[in-house]
Amino acid sequence: MKNFKNIFWLLIDVALVVATFLGIYTFKALDRYGASLPITRTITVSSDGKTTIVPDIAEVNFSVVSEGSDPEKLQVENIKKMIAALDFVKSQGIDPKDIKTATYNLSPKYEYDEKKRKSFISGYASTQTVTVKIRDFTKVSTILGRLPSLGINEIQNVNFKVDDTDKFLSVAREDAFKKAFAKAAAMAGQNQVRLGRVVNFSESSGNYSPRPYAMEALGKSSMGGGYIPPQIEPGSEELTVNVSVTYELR
Repeated sequence: MKNFKNIFWLLIDVALVVATFLGIYTFKALDRYGASLPITRTITVSSDGKTTIVPDIAEVNFSVVSEGSDPEKLQVENIKKMIAALDFVKSQGIDPKDIKTATYNLSPKYEYDEKKRKSFISGYASTQTVTVKIRDFTKVSTILGRLPSLGINEIQNVNFKVDDTDKFLSVAREDAFKKAFAKAAAMAGQNQVRLGRVVNFSESSGNYSPRPYAMEALGKSSMGGGYIPPQIEPGSEELTVNVSVTYELR
């Protein structure tokens, strides 16, 4: 009889252990199943975050453009002028890694002979263009004002850029998501519900593009005495990131 009781209670203990494990497994399965079901109560909010972008690089393209009948002589003259210009640019503290040849071109110029009814080469045009990144904005006016006297006869737009736009996007994005959460929490509180997990989100951001200064803005001396140092201001621009977030409601 005693052995029977021992076996009985042993079976009871085993049954309890099995029931406990089955209960835990069932609970987890139900939880996974519940999580897989479509969420029927949600709220979607949108918000935007903003930050101010201040350019830290001025990118300048300048060229030596020449024409003549002797292509070899033309190239030598162009190279000498460009070397003089680049020596000056480097003397202003510009790192050589921020200087890049953009184009180098020597091409014939054609004219049409009406009598012979055929085209002929009347000369050559040589163009050498260099792109320079200026990181110290106090040097921009000095460099632009000095280049023409060194033989540079074409200066394209001055573009103000940001070296790393991601850091500005990150600031604006963080601001946008904080505002979205605060907005959703306020709406949920006003309707006696609680926010659950985030079930969806998206982002769209305005494209930042460098702001150019046109050549007219650089200006020439009204007395015809060549270039005067232009007053260059990089200014600033506002970058906006828009986000949309969907929360589960509980």
